[in-house]
Amino acid sequence: MPSVNISMKPTDTSNPEYFHKVVDCQWGCPAHTDVPAYIRMIAQGDFSAAYMENRKSNVFPGILGRVCDRPCEPACRRRRVEENPVAICRLKRVAADHRDDITDRLPKAPETSNGKKVALIGAGCASLTVANDLAPMGYEVTIFEALQTTGGLMRTNIPQFRLPPKVLDEEIGYILDMNVDLKLNHPIESLKSLLEENFDAVFVGTGAPRGKNLEIPGRYDSDRIHIGIDWLESVAFEHVKEIGKQVLIIGVGNTAMDCCRTSLRIGAENVKVMARKPREFFKASAWELEDAEEENVEILVNHSPQEFVIEGGKLVGMKFELMEYKVDENGGIDRGTVVGEKIIPCDDVVLAIGQDNAFPWIERDIGIEFNDWDCPLVDETTMMSGRKGVFFGGDSAFGPKNIIWAVEHGHQAAISIHRYCQGESIDDRLPYGLNLASQKMGMHEWSFSNYYDGASRRLMPHVDLKERFKKINIEVELGFTAEQAVQEVERCLNCDIQTVFKADLCIECDACIDICPVNCLTITKNGEEDELRTRLSAPAENHAQALYVSAELPHTGRVMIKDEDLCVHCSLCAERCPTGAWDMQKSTILVPYAKNEIPDNQSLPAAVSGS
Repeated sequence: MPSVNISMKPTDTSNPEYFHKVVDCQWGCPAHTDVPAYIRMIAQGDFSAAYMENRKSNVFPGILGRVCDRPCEPACRRRRVEENPVAICRLKRVAADHRDDITDRLPKAPETSNGKKVALIGAGCASLTVANDLAPMGYEVTIFEALQTTGGLMRTNIPQFRLPPKVLDEEIGYILDMNVDLKLNHPIESLKSLLEENFDAVFVGTGAPRGKNLEIPGRYDSDRIHIGIDWLESVAFEHVKEIGKQVLIIGVGNTAMDCCRTSLRIGAENVKVMARKPREFFKASAWELEDAEEENVEILVNHSPQEFVIEGGKLVGMKFELMEYKVDENGGIDRGTVVGEKIIPCDDVVLAIGQDNAFPWIERDIGIEFNDWDCPLVDETTMMSGRKGVFFGGDSAFGPKNIIWAVEHGHQAAISIHRYCQGESIDDRLPYGLNLASQKMGMHEWSFSNYYDGASRRLMPHVDLKERFKKINIEVELGFTAEQAVQEVERCLNCDIQTVFKADLCIECDACIDICPVNCLTITKNGEEDELRTRLSAPAENHAQALYVSAELPHTGRVMIKDEDLCVHCSLCAERCPTGAWDMQKSTILVPYAKNEIPDNQSLPAAVSGS
């Protein structure tokens, strides 16, 4: 019986996904922002270029630099060598805060329309992203917004002390200035009726506007029990200007953190956040919890709400069951055991236990299907619903996520809308591309800083506690100065500068292996992957990251193996190699957008081709 060759095949580094996955921060970002590239631009003092590099993918650098959920940071490769990642999100804000006037670099609407009309429902981040992508292509874009202003939940649910209105207005204005027709105070009450109008496609980006209720005894016996997102909206529009001295916040997500900190700015003196489960099961981001606790918000765990305590028609407290839980070895938690009960006094209660979609204005007989949770059934790639020409994105598509996911939904929906309006298949989408460019400038010189800086993550400076509560619109985070940013950018390991290997130049001298500070390189006989991972210079235990496997080396037939999980892109291998078998090359992932769907031989408005 002939033997079966189970050796690993040489890695295909021409596949864009390979190096994309190595750039952990970009891979972790739903919108695939080229994080290392804009950080290097900041390091070079080119804040405007850094802003535009951000805007290309995430559209709202100034907004996201303040309030992004930062999926890039847990992925950051810096955490391979120390606990804290690079302050990626805050550096995004650095680019926004210190840029020059960039209006001449923004995409512009062409002088003539392409004849296609698109309706966007809701003026939040998903719809605005669709407008941003389609307006420069000549689409006539109309946004219908039920409120008197733009921004959606970015404006109504994120407090001004975290996200100043002027930042929203400026970045939203960049999009509206592309001849987008904005209709405020214009709720859509019937999708069927809108579909009868002269629009070629419709996008629904209305968010998840309905806060979850807590149906327990006493819920409707007082007007001092509030739904979190509705209450935040009322505060944002100054319909609510005060609250009681003692406030309980039910829930422990990011909305709950905004509710508790807002309460302190409109009259509360004692605010408690009530969590049903232990801290490791909180949904709020760690930094949101830290900011709330810095302001002396008390977070109580293992309290399960049971009843609103009403005396004489007045809310005076809440009754909670005290819980104990068992957590198994896999991190799973049981339903808990009641070990007591407690009444906690309060004047007001804010419910922040989640959000739901709400589509009373979408008829159920027009071809759009809904699941048991009243979410529309939407294709996760094309963003189209069961009704052709009707697309969804953001929270309205898949339930509450975050701004950066909504932006990515908007990009994908814009591609689909363009292809749909042009009579092309929305499933036939452009693939990602890849460019590699050597960064070598001299014998041991590179176009990037490859020095390892051992500095710790810089803390964000805050307004003093004594000052921040004087007005509700005092932004707490001050941002980094340009000088403060200098140290933080040096913490980036430049994961997009790839170690590219040419097997035919290798003389197997082991110089690269000797100098590698993290033991990520091995020259060895090829084999089956699981077995091969055990006999490298350091065992490759993270199967989520690939092994680079070279072609057979010319002298011995062995292969060069690189564990991408360990590599810190220090470039020492390339500096030490006597034959130039190793090189440091910048990998640029070419992410397709709607404008890239236009064939090269088709005439483009100048603003589109240059944007």
